[in-house]
Amino acid sequence: MFVASNILPRWLEVLLTEKFYNACIIHEGAKKNEKNVYCLDCCISLCPHCLSPHHSHRLLQIRRYVYNDVIRLDDAAKLMDCAFVQSYTTNSAKVVFLHHRPQTRNFRGSGNFCSTCDRSLQDPYLFCSLSCKIDYLIRTTGGISNYLYDCKIMSLPEPGSDDGLMTPDSILEPAGSSRTSSGSGGYGGGTMDSRTLACTATTEIVRKKRSSLSACRPVCSPVSEISAMNRRKGTPQRAPLY
Repeated sequence: MFVASNILPRWLEVLLTEKFYNACIIHEGAKKNEKNVYCLDCCISLCPHCLSPHHSHRLLQIRRYVYNDVIRLDDAAKLMDCAFVQSYTTNSAKVVFLHHRPQTRNFRGSGNFCSTCDRSLQDPYLFCSLSCKIDYLIRTTGGISNYLYDCKIMSLPEPGSDDGLMTPDSILEPAGSSRTSSGSGGYGGGTMDSRTLACTATTEIVRKKRSSLSACRPVCSPVSEISAMNRRKGTPQRAPLY
């Protein structure tokens, strides 16, 4: 799904291709040795036992929900423009998916869909994950430099406050607002800048394409139940007496 490495900065290229939650080879015999932290400065994944030499670096906590990598929206918005990426609320925190998720059904009817992978979304979201938005921007604008932020500080949560795992008991619920980027009106409280305006223009193009396609999309009506309702039972037959 991804493109030449010279288009993406090194930290982002590795983040999108790294396999998290594998056991750390260095600390193979230790407990809780899953690699669930990403060092933005060294571009490597770390387990909790590897953190000491990286304490002054920018560290990103990778969380997992049902085998899918997610990160807090607060963290993601420090790194890039997250506008129109569908976010979810779990454990009182908003999160976004790092990668697109496999489709459960191939049918595409009317409704709102991810501009990259066609996954069903709530209106007015345009992307199901950060990787889908990045892929779309590269295909349509040729790069993402205008959508990346210069993050100087990225710290981990307090020890013991969050293990990064979101169990199936923590049900993901779509967040109420589509304005998920810093400076877009619903997150961060900042003013709108040229990057947000560029993203808004991009989303308008997507909306126009969707409106033209929706006119040609067949509408599926529910299965008729008239035949079942009009079906009459036959005359009851009494069992023979012996």
